Amino acid sequence: MSFTSLGLSAPILDSIATQGYDQPSPVQAKAIPVVLEGRDVMAAAQTGTGKTAGFTLPILEILSRGQKAGPNQARALILTPTRELAAQVAESVQTYGRHLPLSSTVVFGGVKINPQMTKLRKGVDILIATPGRLLDLYNQNAVRFNHLEVLVLDEADRMLDMGFIHDIRKIISRLPKERQNLMFSATFSDQIRDLAKTIVHNPVEISVSPRNTTAKSVEQWICPVDKKSKPALLTHLIWENRWEQVLVFTRTKHGANRLTKQLEQQGIKAAAIHGNKSQGARTRALDSFKKGKIRALVATDIAARGLDIDQLPQVVNFDLPSVPEDYIHRIGRTGRAGSTGQAVSLVSHDEFKQLSDIERLIGELLNRKIVDGFEPVNNVPQSQLRSPKHKRPKKTKPGHRDGQRSGEVARGHKPAQKNNKTQNRKKSANTRNQQKKTSNEKIWSR
Repeated sequence: MSFTSLGLSAPILDSIATQGYDQPSPVQAKAIPVVLEGRDVMAAAQTGTGKTAGFTLPILEILSRGQKAGPNQARALILTPTRELAAQVAESVQTYGRHLPLSSTVVFGGVKINPQMTKLRKGVDILIATPGRLLDLYNQNAVRFNHLEVLVLDEADRMLDMGFIHDIRKIISRLPKERQNLMFSATFSDQIRDLAKTIVHNPVEISVSPRNTTAKSVEQWICPVDKKSKPALLTHLIWENRWEQVLVFTRTKHGANRLTKQLEQQGIKAAAIHGNKSQGARTRALDSFKKGKIRALVATDIAARGLDIDQLPQVVNFDLPSVPEDYIHRIGRTGRAGSTGQAVSLVSHDEFKQLSDIERLIGELLNRKIVDGFEPVNNVPQSQLRSPKHKRPKKTKPGHRDGQRSGEVARGHKPAQKNNKTQNRKKSANTRNQQKKTSNEKIWSR
């Protein structure tokens, strides 16, 4: 199958050819014709499968047939969870729409809002935005959606993970009910499907990969190592394997900054990218990494999606993610568009639970390689793929409520044996209590 058979016009086909593509990816081949028919779509595809072009190409085709956007209006709205992903989508729109008389702009936080308001004043055909900044612009009457034709939620699961659900619901409540809805994501959890029920109408579901699987083009392995030895091991791997471009993931922003300094001290040019960095600093770091000016880009999970780096050969999980699904998105930065890649995870003893969750999610045990000189003192146990067995609850005895033991047993004491001496002591105690109660009643009655 070629792009020429998908119903796209000559200007778009010329832009695709300029980029060197002649055949659509599986998600593009399935999604583009359905979107052109005007149907709602829910598409699940691994990162790097070309899903961005899967919705930008048909949207450009649809909008090229209609009228231009009016002042402060947008005809298509693409929501993304991060600034980086918004910028990548905007670049895709400009690349494939270069021969079309359509306008587009991207808005996100971290930069001044006034220039964005100025761009929106004349109206745009395609608006790419992060939820928070879009609501700010809407509240200042900088953008309206009276003429909106298409809504796209890109990386919808990530938006929920980042707590954007309330912003998304506010935005949707301000959109016209008659519109086309497209949801593209790496995975579709049950929570996402619940959200989809309130957005899409009779959608066509597209899936080009099994749920929660990793790309076969990525070689995955782990290095068991003590936590304190991780920086030295990473430095060793970079020099020993002559890695010229490696994306490293840490769990925290502070950890990213600290690791960047440690790599720099060992002569490895590095830069950190995370939420506390200004948008300008993040853009410069990513640009330097793409151009080969720095060897290691150290990132938190904010960069796990949306970073479009051609032929990225290495991804390293310096820390395992707390959420196992994020492992899939992290290593999805490599092995893209038919190329191969390598994903290495440095795993310490205290990360055994995260490792087990990841291996259970992807349905396979990751290969282990212990590097000479970095043998861990505290070994990482072998995890089990099967779910842990749950013990069947004990049957409760009559008189015990909700499975609780009696107060005496719950305090850790053995039940007293019933014998004559015990019964006599109970009778004596009851007699004394009754006499005391009677005496008190006489005093209070006076």
